[in-house]
Amino acid sequence: MRGWHGLDDVPEDWGRSVVTIGVFDGVHRGHQQMVARAVNMAADLGVPSVVVTFDPHPEEVVRPGTHPPRLTTARHRTELLAALGVDAVCVLPFTLEFSWMTPDEFVQTVLVDRLHAAGVVVGENFRFGHKAAGDVETLRTLGEKYDFVAEAVPLVTDGETISSTLIREQIAAGDMEAVTATLGRPHRVEGVVVRGYQRGRQLGFPTANLESPEFTAIPADGVYAGWLQGVPTGNLPAAYGGERWPAAISVGTNPTFEGVPRTVEAYALDRDDLDLYGAHVAVDFGPRLRGNTRFDSIEALVAQIHADVEQVRRLTA
Repeated sequence: MRGWHGLDDVPEDWGRSVVTIGVFDGVHRGHQQMVARAVNMAADLGVPSVVVTFDPHPEEVVRPGTHPPRLTTARHRTELLAALGVDAVCVLPFTLEFSWMTPDEFVQTVLVDRLHAAGVVVGENFRFGHKAAGDVETLRTLGEKYDFVAEAVPLVTDGETISSTLIREQIAAGDMEAVTATLGRPHRVEGVVVRGYQRGRQLGFPTANLESPEFTAIPADGVYAGWLQGVPTGNLPAAYGGERWPAAISVGTNPTFEGVPRTVEAYALDRDDLDLYGAHVAVDFGPRLRGNTRFDSIEALVAQIHADVEQVRRLTA
């Protein structure tokens, strides 16, 4: 799969293609259906498929300070899109100047002049151009003008409409089983492992403490079952390449110890030998076991951690 950052990265000799457009944060089941339609249309036309997405999130540029919690990093989003069979992903830097484009300017600049769209696939609620002036009908009209077919894919519903907004609400509530069903996979939080207070190691449960990118969607405070794995970015020890460990995951401030900032930390079951400091890792969240509790003694805390670990072992078996 080809990856382009900005329109200038698109090869000069790039031919016609089928394009699908969106933020695609989360690459949830609705996104997956839209991308699948673009890939199938491209195969029917005998041309490559291209996903156009944006970074940073348009909301942060148009309404600074309102950036919604991010479900996927740009790297992971591209990885997920590649797994859906697209031929290229074009990440467009979203700037204030870019947001001022009229619908016609957007179509001509992005879809026609650079990607030579033969077909464009979007969601039925798609809006584009300055002040979201363009909709699906606008796109169809511009398709007639610029010689491409525009197709809208219905939104996916499962009791309620699947959307990134719904998934953020589920994450904030700690309902990770609902999140997994809506995304079609566990929610992932990535970050660099940093040194914490090392209390977990002192208690016999050494944890990887994640320093995550700004705006990351972090689940509600509590203890979760899940998995820990390294992300191959060049700073992961070779010995851990490709490994994925069942993990007990804690989110919160650890109320038993005062003055602790909110953290995400993961204990890989039965592994007290991992050296992940400075490595880029990912935590995939399974079910929430319990909320955070203040324990009256270290002994009571350790007993509860043992119980949590056994529950995680059963859930991740």
